[in-house]
Amino acid sequence: MILLPLLRLFRRPLTVPPLSYVVPLGLFQSTGFVGCTLWALESGAAGKTAILVYMMPLWLLMMAWPVLGERIRGWQWPAMGFAFLGLFLILDPGRTDSSLHGTLLAILSGIFWAISAVWQKKMAPPGIDLLTVTAWQMVFGGLGLLFLAILRDPLTLHWSPALIGALLYNALPGNALAWLLWAYALRHLPSGVAGMGTLVAPLVGVLASWAQLGEHPGSREFQGMLFIFLALFLVTWQHLRMQNDTALASGPEESGE
Repeated sequence: MILLPLLRLFRRPLTVPPLSYVVPLGLFQSTGFVGCTLWALESGAAGKTAILVYMMPLWLLMMAWPVLGERIRGWQWPAMGFAFLGLFLILDPGRTDSSLHGTLLAILSGIFWAISAVWQKKMAPPGIDLLTVTAWQMVFGGLGLLFLAILRDPLTLHWSPALIGALLYNALPGNALAWLLWAYALRHLPSGVAGMGTLVAPLVGVLASWAQLGEHPGSREFQGMLFIFLALFLVTWQHLRMQNDTALASGPEESGE
C-alpha cells in the first residue's frame, strides 16, 4: 500500500517482475521471515528472539559458498567462530525462559531470510528495478501472511492509537524502507558481508528490549555482544583487505589512481 504508489510517483516500472522470481522471494522474505519472527514473539522474549532471528548471517555465509560460490575466506573463519560463540553466550541454553516453540520459529525465521537473500542474489533478472521488486515481493508475501493469519486466528482487531502507530511503524521504516535498503546492500556487497553486517541488529534488539520491556541482559549477554562486535570488525577488515588487494592488482589506471 505504501510502495506501489511510490512506484508511480518516482516513475518506476509498475510491471510485475517474473512470477517465478518474485513469488518465491515474497514467500521466503515476507511470509517466512516476517511471519515466523512475529509468531515467535508470542512465546519468546523480545531480546532473545532478536538474537535467534539474526543468526541469519551465519546461515547466509554457509549457503552462499555452495550456491553462489562466495567462499569463506581469511578472517571470516574466526569471525564465524566468534559470532557463534557470542550467540551461544547470549542464548544461554541452560535457561528456560522461553518455549521451544518460539525458539524454533525464531531460528526458522533466520533461515528463511538467508534463503531469500541467496534467491535474490542468484535469481534476480538483470537490470530489474529494486523498488519494483521490493514492492511486489511484499504484495505476494503479504498475501501469504494474510492467508496464514486467517487460518490461525479470526481477524478480530481492536483499533487503538497504539495499534495504529505500531502498524505505521512496521509498514514504513520497519518493512518498506528496510527491505529496500537490504536489497540495495545485497546488490552492492558480497552476500556474506551484507549478512554479517546485520549482526548489529540483534544488539539493538537486546538493548531496546532492555530499555522498553525491562529485559535486562546479564553478564553472559554482555560478553556475547563483545564477541559479536569482534566478529563484525573482522568481517569488515577482511572485506577492506580484499578490496585493497583487488585495487592493487588492477593497477593505478584501472583503479582510478
